[in-house]
Amino acid sequence: MAEGYDIREVLEYLDPAPLQYQDWINVGMALKDAGYTASEWDSWSRRDFSRYKPGECFRKWDGFRGAGTPITVGTIVQLARDQGWTPRRQSADGYELDWDAQIGGSNNDLRIVDAAWVEAKEVAAPETWNPSKELITYLEILFEASENVGYVTESWEKDGKHFPTKGCYDRTAGQLIEQLNKCNGDIGSVLGDYKPEVGAWIRFNPMDGKGAKNENVTDYRFALVESDSTNIDRQNAIIRELELPVACLVHSGKKSLHAIVRIDATSYEEYRKRVDYLYDVCKKNGLTVDTQNKNPSRLSRMPGVMRGGNKQFLVDTNIGKENWNEWREWIESINDDLPEPESLTSVWDALPALSPPLIENVLRQGHKMLLAGPSKAGKSYALIELCIAIAEGRKWLQWPCARGRVLYVNLELDRASCLHRFRDVYDALKCTPAHLDNIDVWNLRGKAVPMDKLAPKLIRRAVKKNYIAIIIDPIYKVITGDENSADQMANFCNQFDRVCSELGAAVVYCHHHSKGSQGQKRSMDRASGSGVFARDPDVLLDLIELDVTDSLRAQEENKVVSAVCAAALEAESKANEASQDDLCSMRAMLEICKEHLSPSSFASLIAKIEEAKKQAAQRSAWRIEGTLREFPKFPPVNLWFDYPVHHLDEVGSLKDVDAGGDMPFYQKGADKNKNQAKKRKLTRRERLENAIAVCELNGATTKNVAEYLDVEPVTVRKWIKEQDEFFIDKNDGFIKMKGQAT
Repeated sequence: MAEGYDIREVLEYLDPAPLQYQDWINVGMALKDAGYTASEWDSWSRRDFSRYKPGECFRKWDGFRGAGTPITVGTIVQLARDQGWTPRRQSADGYELDWDAQIGGSNNDLRIVDAAWVEAKEVAAPETWNPSKELITYLEILFEASENVGYVTESWEKDGKHFPTKGCYDRTAGQLIEQLNKCNGDIGSVLGDYKPEVGAWIRFNPMDGKGAKNENVTDYRFALVESDSTNIDRQNAIIRELELPVACLVHSGKKSLHAIVRIDATSYEEYRKRVDYLYDVCKKNGLTVDTQNKNPSRLSRMPGVMRGGNKQFLVDTNIGKENWNEWREWIESINDDLPEPESLTSVWDALPALSPPLIENVLRQGHKMLLAGPSKAGKSYALIELCIAIAEGRKWLQWPCARGRVLYVNLELDRASCLHRFRDVYDALKCTPAHLDNIDVWNLRGKAVPMDKLAPKLIRRAVKKNYIAIIIDPIYKVITGDENSADQMANFCNQFDRVCSELGAAVVYCHHHSKGSQGQKRSMDRASGSGVFARDPDVLLDLIELDVTDSLRAQEENKVVSAVCAAALEAESKANEASQDDLCSMRAMLEICKEHLSPSSFASLIAKIEEAKKQAAQRSAWRIEGTLREFPKFPPVNLWFDYPVHHLDEVGSLKDVDAGGDMPFYQKGADKNKNQAKKRKLTRRERLENAIAVCELNGATTKNVAEYLDVEPVTVRKWIKEQDEFFIDKNDGFIKMKGQAT
């Protein structure tokens, strides 16, 4: 055994005859590298009787002394694969897939014959034969009496090889049959003398009597299947096992059979497609066909003549299926691995169990989910949050998740950035990493391949890992075809089905929105590309940004500053100094902190407040809408994306906020200009009040308040004049509220 294969079995399949000289040498070097003997190479080489030379293998064997990059038995396996060999399937536990192995039925399409187990079927020349009767039978099967037949008996020689001339094509099958019946076995008297060492040829499709080219063919009835590279007895066996609709099977007088196969095409274009299909089937079943024989005007070997001391004879007639359509339907029915329809009656009282939920009330295990959204929505972070939720068995946003193993397929980030993101999200969620062994990361940046190639590689690595979820981020890296083409994207999405069915795991992937305003679109219409993206998955979760107003920003700033102040009071056991009303007011909390914290603690608090305000300013608001196949639709979920994690809007601040793009841009701009002045007046008092409260520790002067607000001192003085609540104390120059002691 080597590389998971029995090399003797592979060699049994591998035919040395069609191999190039260097391939033959490579087989010998690979066998020696694997510890086999020269006798085994010699025994295999004998099958190429036309080139085999006794003792040559042993002489060359001694010269194989190894190399820096040795040739291994993998070379033999690949050569056999090129000839149509596939490994014999073993038990589920004992069979190891190679790198590019495909799991499922697609790799076995059109394969009928187990090439490793074909039993050769001997082709014996007839001891007694009637040459003219053989040819008459051939003509009667292939032609109507009125159809012209092309044939060649004359040849010319070049470099020791004999080639047919243009030949004759002006006589009908009826005329030839009539004369052959009277010739007493002397075919030459009817067709013209031929050279017995060369033989004769005949065209298997009817001609128009004006030439011998493709355009002179009048009916695209037959095609030629010929293989010089496969043992002739093996050819015979494969042709019969494939049930090719063969009208006449002719021995060429040398090392091949000529199968005249019924094609029944109505045009040259249809003929070409059918011949390509025929040759593909033959190749996949271990019969390497000479592709030079594709033309409908091609010559084949004529039965009833001699060639180099051997007979060109009819081996059989009318074997396999009756016609092309019957054969093709049979081929495809054999390869049809689809389940049969089942009666509902048979399962009504014993319905199969539903797959368990992965995300409660959203997604089942073994199903597909698409997360769509624009850039900067934090889609990758949301998927990492989902990985952690599944691994730790906790909530993802508002939905509980089943605990289990998850594979995160990273197609976009470099390895270090990706791994750091996981730690950052764990820290931001304040989640203890108790089940890190439930998360595997497959880093493929710079190594991604189209999804139809990635799927089998992914399955190979995941098949024994018991993942309950596969998360692919993002899919634009692996899209196969045009994302706006429905049929191409349907084929692309089928790859996710393949992963789900082979692994029993849910597949979650993300995609980007199309360009332009999204607010007025349905959630199913926002994902870029074909509508297949939205309609294919079992769950579509769509993220859309919300327009956060200045007043809402101010509210959020008030909340975070109040929360930071509350934490500072709690740290120094002064939490009881603040009432419930105080906890809702940034100004009140700052006043309490200034009064009850030490100067150094208050200074430290101010720095923390600045950082918290900066984070609040960077926070973005989002809404998730869902389209579910298995569960009832849920109300929209509002979130804050507070880098690097998403938080639910627990208090309902975003409930009535419009989604970005809900309003046409021109109306949105007009309303913004219309209300801008009013908004400024509404917020200046609050901003001044907050700035004065923060700066009061060292004295709230025009200068330091201006620095805090990031405006010019003249702007601060202007704002103070606009407000009734503030004034500048002439005694010390500090800004104070009216009623405050001077």
